[in-house]
Amino acid sequence: MIVYIASPLGFSESTRRFNEFIVDKLRKNINDVTILNPWDYDSDVAKQFKKASEIHDPDLRIKRLHEIDFMLGEKNVRDIERADAVLAILDGVDVDSGTAAEIGFAFAKNKLIIGYRGDIRKTGDNEGVVVNLQVQYFIEASGGNIVDSIDDAIEIIKSLTENKLNDN
Repeated sequence: MIVYIASPLGFSESTRRFNEFIVDKLRKNINDVTILNPWDYDSDVAKQFKKASEIHDPDLRIKRLHEIDFMLGEKNVRDIERADAVLAILDGVDVDSGTAAEIGFAFAKNKLIIGYRGDIRKTGDNEGVVVNLQVQYFIEASGGNIVDSIDDAIEIIKSLTENKLNDN
């Protein structure tokens, strides 16, 4: 079973540890699962970003950063295509735009999407939805749902893994 993690949790120091917590918890609690975490990019990519940010010429700096960003975007597409399911982190005042895009792409590729929202703030378009109505539609129409605990997400992924093993 391959699970892609769609989340904005790697952008800031305050959320990186929660991202690591989620990934570690998934890996420790689910047998036979491969986690594809976009925030696991290797130190070479971090070095590329650092080196690019030090380019003095703004046009060259922007060009190089765009190349690195594009490379990472392509990798995320390949990883979503490889995945059996997507675990999307939906916390925040609004669902992160990159996460929303990954959810839409995963839906178009017929992937099961599980949404996790541990954030108590209400962000839905109305009281009929937890988050943006289109995001919630993609999640539920994929056969998934939105849960409010990582443990619930783990149980769903475990059952998917067991079903997949039983099918083989």
